[in-house]
Amino acid sequence: MFLRNPLYTNPEPCQHLVEYKLKHGFNGYKVIQKLLVTSPIRKITVKKPNTKVPRCSFCNDCEGRFYLCLACSSFSCLNHTLLHPQLETGHTVFVDIERAELYCGVCCDQLYDPDFDQVVMSKHSMEVASGVTGNESIGQRLTKRRRLVSGIGLDLQKSKCEVSTKDLRAKSCYPMGLRGLNNLGSTCFMSSVLQVLLQAPPLRDYFLSGGHRLESCHLRRTTDLMCLLCEVNTIFSAVYSGDQNPYSPAQFLYSWWQHSANLASYEQQDAHEFFISMLDAIHEKEGKARNGSKGNEDCQCIAHRVFYGLLRSDVTCMACGFTSTTYDPCVDISLNLDTSVSSKEKGKKLTKRNADGSMSTLSGCLDLFTRPEKLGSDQKLYCQNCQEKQDSLKQMSIRKLPLVLSLHVKRFEHSFVRKSSRKIDRYLHFPFSLDMSPYLSSSILRARYGNRIYSFGGDESDMFSEFEIFAVVTHSGTLESGHYVSFMRIRNQWYKCDDAWITEVDEATVRASQCYMIFYAQKNLYNKANGYPSQAPNSPGRELFFPIAGCC
Repeated sequence: MFLRNPLYTNPEPCQHLVEYKLKHGFNGYKVIQKLLVTSPIRKITVKKPNTKVPRCSFCNDCEGRFYLCLACSSFSCLNHTLLHPQLETGHTVFVDIERAELYCGVCCDQLYDPDFDQVVMSKHSMEVASGVTGNESIGQRLTKRRRLVSGIGLDLQKSKCEVSTKDLRAKSCYPMGLRGLNNLGSTCFMSSVLQVLLQAPPLRDYFLSGGHRLESCHLRRTTDLMCLLCEVNTIFSAVYSGDQNPYSPAQFLYSWWQHSANLASYEQQDAHEFFISMLDAIHEKEGKARNGSKGNEDCQCIAHRVFYGLLRSDVTCMACGFTSTTYDPCVDISLNLDTSVSSKEKGKKLTKRNADGSMSTLSGCLDLFTRPEKLGSDQKLYCQNCQEKQDSLKQMSIRKLPLVLSLHVKRFEHSFVRKSSRKIDRYLHFPFSLDMSPYLSSSILRARYGNRIYSFGGDESDMFSEFEIFAVVTHSGTLESGHYVSFMRIRNQWYKCDDAWITEVDEATVRASQCYMIFYAQKNLYNKANGYPSQAPNSPGRELFFPIAGCC
């Protein structure tokens, strides 16, 4: 579907899928296309003819996820899907009927194939164009935008797939900028974070106002590498184009692989690691051009202008009281889960408790982060005043707050002693409005020194310490087999972004999720962003969205 960089080789595709296509061609894809059904909320599923409730062909079970074998068209539960390739030679590739995605029964992993993606989107385009949905009474109020299917790749009844691009939509059921992202093979970690970046107010304004121009990109014109910023710009253009058919960010994925070779694979990755690698890549490409030899604190790249903050670390000698202070730049704050309830939360009714009856709150996690910690005997630090190593106290605080605050909840524990890893399945209570003033360095120092006059070096962070939540990335499942989903808050309405599917949800659904990353925007930015009209803002005197090949 996209023209790939000839000098870059992406990870090898699943060998079982390659073998299946060599033997069967596209016959199985054509069969699946006839079984595809689009629901009123644009979710594409596979429906077995004359069957209301799918059942496993082997055990007759009707619960859980079901898969259709492309070789013999049998329906099976997950257990029999994994067993099927062992019993039948060549029966290795399946379709997840709930998600309409390819699945390998040998590799036990989702697969991405541009040809299959085009089959699904071709059927979806035809149904939307003809107004056929699972429930027409609801479907009449939903978007009926026709999509011109790319002619590159599999050609299935081309004349029927090519439909008019005329917009038949009276109004959209979702706000501008909400568009599903197709899973390209265990890429839910990527989709969930991209949805956040697409809604981050300053970042969104930067790309939609032409902050990175493709026609004048120095990297694209002078090197053989893909420019990650150009690919991010392409995604913004596609998502804010008004087309709400699910979008496949395949070329962006290839570009990210180039810049993060150690993570280049079809295996599931950590959403937090992806977020950090994205900001690092943007800083590397844009920061050098804008800053030269400047440090991170003065960096003017868009990643640091939006997410850059500064942490203060005070280490106090317990023998003489001498304090050594250091500052560390950060683009997010990682928090340990705390089991104690913060004093701010004690008067509130917190109904979601963990299995052991305890509760964890975000304010408790932040209290734990900024609480003085006695360093162990094996961590004695050298005191400049005592001229020897002494026991000491360490206390963290926030010197400078970013425009967009990213909080990472440590849910994955790795023990080098036990050589094991586990996920912490604890619920965390988090507020939608967050006051960060108690955790600023100025507040911490006032609490430490009481009413004494002390030069604590406060800055503008003291005046802009109120934040509003706008996104949550959640993780469900186990460490070995999990799934990422993001929740977006737009004009006080929450939306669940689960790969290609966007659905409205209530606050209770968001609060009950196991949050992994929480994103807050400064209150003034959040209010301004949500005061925009439904259409994307346009800069005077020029076109905001310019045509980009392959974006939609």
